[in-house]
Amino acid sequence: MKSFTLYSLILASMAVGTGCRPVGEAVGGATRTVVTGHPGGAYTPKNATRYDLENREKVVFESWGAQRAATCSGLQERVQEDGRLEVAANIRNRVNKRMQLQISCVFKDIQGFSTGDEVPWQTLILTENAQETVRFISMNDKAKGYTIRVREAR
Repeated sequence: MKSFTLYSLILASMAVGTGCRPVGEAVGGATRTVVTGHPGGAYTPKNATRYDLENREKVVFESWGAQRAATCSGLQERVQEDGRLEVAANIRNRVNKRMQLQISCVFKDIQGFSTGDEVPWQTLILTENAQETVRFISMNDKAKGYTIRVREAR
């Protein structure tokens, strides 16, 4: 009981001493306004370049098991006569057992945004130490980049 009262007194004295205000209460002056207890308003995003492999890499593995078991041993890009982008990827099984993966491709414009042309997930079965070539073709000529995504089949 005594420790609880002492703890409450310490917290109350800290709140009074530091000038804490309830969240959402605004205190204004001629030169500055403080809202919700922090000056300056908005903040920049944290870790904006962390865990963003899909923005930087052409092939990403979306699960630890897929990353451990498979690799992309080669990529080939080609623009067809009608302007559509064709991508071929060699996916190789690195382990000595049969793997069932799912693979998809998202086509992107010159700025890295999706063109709305996303190939549905398709199943890829790789036997022991095998390699398969998977092809993707964009539906329109807006695609200038892509990201191939690989994950374990569910």
